[in-house]
Amino acid sequence: MTSTAAAPPLVDMRHICKAFAGVQALDDCRFTLLPGEVHALMGENGAGKSTLMKVLAGVYQPDSGEILLDGRTVTLPSPRAAQALGLGIIHQELNLMNHLSAAQNIFIGREPLRKFGRWGLLLDETALNAQAQALFDRMHLPLDPRTPVGELTVARQQMVEIAKALSFESRALIMDEPTAALNNAEIAELFRLIRQLQARGVGIVYISHKMDELQQISNRVTVMRDGRFIATLPTAGTAMSTIIGLMVGRQIDDSRPEIPDTQAQPVALQVQGLSRGKAVQDVSFSLRRGEILGLAGLMGAGRTELARLVFGADPRDAGQIRVHGQPVDIRSPSEAVARGIGYLSEDRKHFGLATGLDVETNIVLAHLRSFANRAGWLDDAEVRSTAQRYVEQLDIRTPSVTQPVRLLSGGNQQKIVIAKWLLRDCDILFFDEPTRGIDIGAKNEIYKLLQALAAQGKAIVMISSELPEVLRLSHRILVMCEGRLTGELSATEATQEKIMQLATQRESLVLA
Repeated sequence: MTSTAAAPPLVDMRHICKAFAGVQALDDCRFTLLPGEVHALMGENGAGKSTLMKVLAGVYQPDSGEILLDGRTVTLPSPRAAQALGLGIIHQELNLMNHLSAAQNIFIGREPLRKFGRWGLLLDETALNAQAQALFDRMHLPLDPRTPVGELTVARQQMVEIAKALSFESRALIMDEPTAALNNAEIAELFRLIRQLQARGVGIVYISHKMDELQQISNRVTVMRDGRFIATLPTAGTAMSTIIGLMVGRQIDDSRPEIPDTQAQPVALQVQGLSRGKAVQDVSFSLRRGEILGLAGLMGAGRTELARLVFGADPRDAGQIRVHGQPVDIRSPSEAVARGIGYLSEDRKHFGLATGLDVETNIVLAHLRSFANRAGWLDDAEVRSTAQRYVEQLDIRTPSVTQPVRLLSGGNQQKIVIAKWLLRDCDILFFDEPTRGIDIGAKNEIYKLLQALAAQGKAIVMISSELPEVLRLSHRILVMCEGRLTGELSATEATQEKIMQLATQRESLVLA
């Protein structure tokens, strides 16, 4: 890791305050970034990390405080003004236009032009694609720059966002959860790029909840809590338990709970021979009441595709589904919900929430009819009291149930999705990456909630790419590779090594 201790600050943020609708998001915050440094910014969801960095990127203007760049006070009235000064940001939420190509998204507003006739100018598509290809080559990213972004996976879209940020040749680059949707190989490539940037003197702010990443890549760590600066520490020599304690201000219980025996419980869901092209191939499994069934595998293994088939979100080529012993023909999500099946998507922004609506509307959205009278009018008082009950039950941190969901942290948004399905009283729940992009404190709360639901007799399938999470919560673990089920492990026999062995067991290696 590059040593940066003697260098003067590239960025110096002092006494930064920011409030939204009476809620104090930042309170007297400070942050420094050195040239060639990777500075991790940590804190629970809602701690103010993204807000502070959006102030630095010109997205928000501070209510008070000052920002110094190379020792000179600067004002950043807009993202364009920040970019002009060499301050770039890769947002946690993707800001891409699906109908445009990868190259067009990267260089929008800065497209190369060529002369047309005597006075006219036209977009130079050849030069545009060549510039994007050069970026992708630098990133070791096998991607055709002409591909429409809407056709890319979330991971590939994230890499396009990173390429876009790199194209500005920023002096300071803010990366907000850059690896949330990346696999290990893509993360390794990102780290290689980061080290290249460090060597050129670029300062990088790295926001992530993944402790192992921060230990590998960062020089210093700044911790925030409740919108306030807590401490800045060198990464080397600082225990992760110390950082976690500063983040949450309380002790986190990460012990593995006792796994109950559910063998005597009735089968809630049985799947036989479920198939859809190469994505899901002849998958069979059963799920009992009160059980948490972990579904592990590498990206592209077919886990989400399997859940979507059961939920009726995608058509199946073959296979049978039984719910509580009865054969069912689920052809749509509404039919799945009617059968008591709920699905919490890995992409909560697009498939789990209506982010433009408020908390109470999102909570009751899947059960609206129960709040309507014969004339179709909603009972607003009942909607509000029901939403408030779930806010209190799940400890959803929001100023009120009328707060727009988009203004809440990722952990609280995830709790709202869970509240929606709890209100619908589904017996069978699919949790797809339930803790992606949320902090360790919120993760712990989600873990306890899943365990409580299982104790109440709910049957749960949990899809997760985090093996410690799978091992901690699952009563049994199924592993997939390239659309096929490659093995099953009990909670007592499962290890990360055994899971990875099954997750890489390609069809050509399977013995008869």
